[in-house]
Amino acid sequence: MKRWMNIKVNHPYDVLVIGGGAAGLLAAGTAAQNGLRVCLVEKNARPGRKLMITGKGRCNLTNHCEVPELIASTPSNGRFLYSAASAFPPSEVMAFFEEEGLPLKTERGNRVFPKSDRAVDVVDTLVRYAKKHGVRFLTGQAKKLLLKDGCMQGAELQDGESIFAPNVLIACGGASYPGTGSTGDGYQLAKQTGHTIVPLRPSLAPLVTEEKDSAEMMGLSLKNVALSVWDTKKKKEIYRDFGEMLFTHFGVSGPMILSASAHMREMAPGRYRISIDMKPALSREQLDLRLQRDLEANKNRDFINALSALLPNKMIPVAVKRSGIAAEKKCNQITREERLAFSELLKQFQFTIKAFRPIEEAIVTAGGVHVKEINPKTMESKLVKGLYFAGEVMDVDAYTGGFNLQIAFCTGRLAANSMTLEDM
Repeated sequence: MKRWMNIKVNHPYDVLVIGGGAAGLLAAGTAAQNGLRVCLVEKNARPGRKLMITGKGRCNLTNHCEVPELIASTPSNGRFLYSAASAFPPSEVMAFFEEEGLPLKTERGNRVFPKSDRAVDVVDTLVRYAKKHGVRFLTGQAKKLLLKDGCMQGAELQDGESIFAPNVLIACGGASYPGTGSTGDGYQLAKQTGHTIVPLRPSLAPLVTEEKDSAEMMGLSLKNVALSVWDTKKKKEIYRDFGEMLFTHFGVSGPMILSASAHMREMAPGRYRISIDMKPALSREQLDLRLQRDLEANKNRDFINALSALLPNKMIPVAVKRSGIAAEKKCNQITREERLAFSELLKQFQFTIKAFRPIEEAIVTAGGVHVKEINPKTMESKLVKGLYFAGEVMDVDAYTGGFNLQIAFCTGRLAANSMTLEDM
């Protein structure tokens, strides 16, 4: 007889899943499909709250890439994912959703979205899958893990109820977007069983700039610009990208910036500098010729009033101020040196990074349960039999582009498929 069966139980289950996000929902449905009795505990009345807001409400649910690219796109412990990603690669994640009735599409950068462009459809598909196979959903919050002789027995909830099961999966997510329920509960549960928590830090986060003129451009979104990131400590460029970004009251944000932030692994004020190429399609010579034409066409106008065809209106006062050219100087008085310097400014519009925004504003939490204490072939704890981890609660994080949800799905699937009812 299994040890857990010797305990007086309120709800005897084979599997208890803590957390109803991407990893938890898929794991619960998979375990139930495998014939196990599954209870999923989620603190929110509706599961998948964080999934609802991913991809600007569209849900970039995976990246249509091969396993080596997924691992290369995971700077924190990517190799740890080899077994999970190989067992449930992006192609199979896509096949799963389409077989469950959710048509998908692939966009730029191999980003995969539901054809409906509705994140809620992804959540509904996962919930429907879990319920179809008999998962019991319970609204509540796990307060304490229950162990006996180094083996999992279940968990006690905040309301005092105990849920008993020999297999427990912690899939509570990270500490970003706490309004969706990701408040770091999983880390506290892991600590109870002696697990090491790698210090948390933001990943895929907006950036605070030293320069204050970003606030003067607040709300301005740039498209089709190029970004480079320079590490002043290592004296080398560490990242390049092309796409969209946004100016805010504190600094910069937007898709390119979030991606860039994942490469800033050891943040310190002034260590990183970003440079924006406002005209990446033009060489310096071509941009100078373009500026010459604009100045000639506006030769009797003030310099500040001659740039509307070249720059967004919100950026013009900032660019003029940075150039050192008097705003009221007539265009026909601009010197060759001033003109060339202004062209260079537009090719290298720079900001010094002061800090990440708080972890609560990050898309992903870096850090978490130390992967050396987790079996990569099963997602089971090396310290406690019957305890599993999946998704963001582990010290694994990737770049933007659907990679992080792919990690949640493949680790959740592997954990569920590793659970057994063998005597413990």
